[in-house]
Amino acid sequence: MRSKITAGALSGLIAGVVFGMMMQMMTAPTPDGSRMPMMAMVAMVVRSDSLIVGWLYHLFNSAVIGGIFGWLLGNRIGGYGSGLLWGALYGVAWWILGGLVLMPMLLGMPVFAPLMMAMMRPVAMGSLMGHVIYGLILGASFVWLFKSRALSVAEPIG
Repeated sequence: MRSKITAGALSGLIAGVVFGMMMQMMTAPTPDGSRMPMMAMVAMVVRSDSLIVGWLYHLFNSAVIGGIFGWLLGNRIGGYGSGLLWGALYGVAWWILGGLVLMPMLLGMPVFAPLMMAMMRPVAMGSLMGHVIYGLILGASFVWLFKSRALSVAEPIG
């Protein structure tokens, strides 16, 4: 597993499965007063109401975002401490970019709508928590897949 991008993408998938399970359990209010699973809202970004499509789109994004993590930050990560720190910060950055800017725009809402609408603030905070957990798992998985393997390859047999 020598490629930082490949290790990042695989780490993104690992983190994405956990975050996806969280989103499957979380709900968001709808305009008619009912609630919908967050994963259904993810599917709506690509004009679908299928949970399977929501999962596929979410996991695709998780892998791409993880690959970008490996490419951008792979050299800054020396161990689990820095992996967790950079992962958490990266998760917060993607919460802002993805959860507060891109997703609302793609769903026809104003940027930062989840923070501006009182009924959506708990969803926004749940999303922040999910993105931070995604980042922590991403950072730790990256160290496990890329850094610890590279260290074991460098150790002499003996």
